[in-house]
This record gives sequence, structure tokens and C-alpha cells, in this order.
Amino acid sequence: MAMGMGGGRGRRRGGFTDINVTPLVDVMLVLLVVFMVTAPLITAGLKVELPNVEAHDTAVKDTKLVVTVTKEERILFGEDDVTATIESVLADNPRVQKEKELYIRADKNARYGAVARVVAAARAAGVEGLNLLVEPEMEGEGKGDTPAKAQDPR
Repeated sequence: MAMGMGGGRGRRRGGFTDINVTPLVDVMLVLLVVFMVTAPLITAGLKVELPNVEAHDTAVKDTKLVVTVTKEERILFGEDDVTATIESVLADNPRVQKEKELYIRADKNARYGAVARVVAAARAAGVEGLNLLVEPEMEGEGKGDTPAKAQDPR
């Protein structure tokens, strides 16, 4: 009258105990191929057009600190040429440390690296408010027209 309640030798009830991962691997390989094919096409076809600046004429008070970057990559702090020492000049200037605000005026033909150097020096000096001065477009001014006069913020 002996009844077998649970496990005979080598015999299991209820099916497989292992998970079949083959379909998962197949799906992942298909996704990998799709992304490998489409990713280069997406980045190669990406076209970026930077917007024109439409800013209002903002008056800058005489008391504001202005750093100018020329197209020759000279950096002027007020009237002084500080190209070689911009980092130390901004860090040691008491007005910069007190006001923590700086205006950057860069020539449109200046290299990005020169402007980025000024921004990095300002951030290292603790400046919290960085403002980029731009030349606003006048209404009705087209691309072929002569540009508007830049307002001297000094």
C-alpha cells in the first residue's frame, strides 16, 4: 500500500525548470543590428542651423564689468589687455568678487576657444552672472544690409 508522494528517482513532474533564453538573445541581436545600421544615418543627416540673434537694445551701465574678446583673440578687461593673465585678473579683482557679475563682449569673428577661456576664468573666479553682449538686429534689416552700430557698453 505504499504510495509514492513525491519524487521517484530521476523523475520530475511539471515540466522544464530552466528558462529558454534563445528567443531573448534573438530579439537582442536584431535590435543591435537595427541600432548599428540606423545610428550613423541619424547623426550624418543631422543639420543644425543656429538662430539669428533678435535681442532688444539693453543699456549697460557704466559701472558694469565688461570683458572684450577681439577677433585677434586679445582679451581686454575694461581698457587693459589681460590676454595672458585673465584667470588671475578676474580672481584677484575686488569688484568681480563683490558683484559676481560680468559682461562678455566678443567679436563675431573671434574663435570659440577664446570666449570659452573667458567663461572658464569667470566661473573659476566665482562669477555667478555671465552676460553675453550681442549686437541686436534692427527691424527690416536683411542679411545683405549693413549691420547696426554696436552699442558701446562702457
